[in-house]
Amino acid sequence: MSAKGLYQQKRMAAADAIRVVKNGDTIVVPTAVGEPPALLTALSEARRDFRDVTVSQILPVRKYGYFDPETTEHVRHTAYFFSGASRAGGQEGWIDYIPAYFSELPQLINRNQTPADVVFSMASPMDEHGFFSLALAADYTMAAIEKARVVVLEVNPNVPFANGDCHIHISQVAALCESDDPILEVGLPKIGPVQEAIGKYVADMIPDGATLQIGYGGIPDAVVMQLTDKRDLGIHTEMVGDGIMTLVEAGVVTNRKKNYHHGKMLATFALGSKKLYQFMHRNPALEMHPVDFTNDPFLAGQNDNLHAINATMQIDFMGQCGSESLGFAPYSGTGGQADFVRAANRSNGGKAFIVLPSTAKNDTISRIVPTLSAGTHVSTSKNDINYVVTEFGVAQLRGKTAKQRCEALIGIAHPDFRGELREAAKKMKLL
Repeated sequence: MSAKGLYQQKRMAAADAIRVVKNGDTIVVPTAVGEPPALLTALSEARRDFRDVTVSQILPVRKYGYFDPETTEHVRHTAYFFSGASRAGGQEGWIDYIPAYFSELPQLINRNQTPADVVFSMASPMDEHGFFSLALAADYTMAAIEKARVVVLEVNPNVPFANGDCHIHISQVAALCESDDPILEVGLPKIGPVQEAIGKYVADMIPDGATLQIGYGGIPDAVVMQLTDKRDLGIHTEMVGDGIMTLVEAGVVTNRKKNYHHGKMLATFALGSKKLYQFMHRNPALEMHPVDFTNDPFLAGQNDNLHAINATMQIDFMGQCGSESLGFAPYSGTGGQADFVRAANRSNGGKAFIVLPSTAKNDTISRIVPTLSAGTHVSTSKNDINYVVTEFGVAQLRGKTAKQRCEALIGIAHPDFRGELREAAKKMKLL
């Protein structure tokens, strides 16, 4: 049968497509806007028809009906990474969490260490060869497709057809539904004077010709805004967003100096505006790949001059970063921070930046602390940390002694807290 014939045979309403799910199945859903809203809404509405079904995902962007503590015996969520939609459930205990480096999620799926029975995903319209593009998030979804019993797509004309290893053929699809709703747009985070100050410190340390990995958040975006005078930057990242698109349009990102995948931007998921999604469509300079390719420290580290910029919430005197929890309460997840810190450390000429405001809660709490709060999940280890940046300066920690690290971090703490930090360091025999 032709690809068009198969398409028509498999096309149905979302309410019918979800019936491929069996009790006990785990449904894998892509990162963020790669999630299929029509399918997940239909699943939510029919959730009481199922038992022991799990939806596994990084960063859900909508709070669907199945995010319900009263119906977890029917359909429950398991987080690879928490978002605003799932965070409360994680902190209350009715949403569970799988700790893992983002780069290793495909491996966990491939080795049957985490299940993938069904895949639900957004997809572009089918091309003339019978292929769809999962441009919004290739991440761990491509690995799940290889393992899953069935794959169900939500086909939407607003999803770009991107290049890279992010394609699936109609013959691999069990069912599909159609929607034409706009892809959810996520605006740039708010940037204030603290973020701008941190951004300037980092931007001043990024040379022309560097390859960038840029995490999500106000400070990474503040760095991007201050790179407009650079030349011939490259991109090898996990998330492509509006900031990167802006640098491309300004002629700052050319990828001409990249020695690894010369001339190409690489990413594993997209999060931004309608303009970004249109920018991705058949763009020969951009490729979307699975996360075990984009985030693998060995592969990403083959980029010379890789500069990785990621945020944390708390750092202690040894340089341990607590980026994903508030004490023992989960807040986000491991994600790709450690992947790219290690990649930048491997890179010839690379730099790994961890950025954070010096304080929290209106300057009442120092984010630089003697020891991490009890129960805090360590995201980047003391052995991997390199540059730490606050609005008060830069501390370079890699290769430094414990005493040198402590002194450098106190030097970039908020002045109001430096005295008490020094007293704590003396009691710890670090000063």
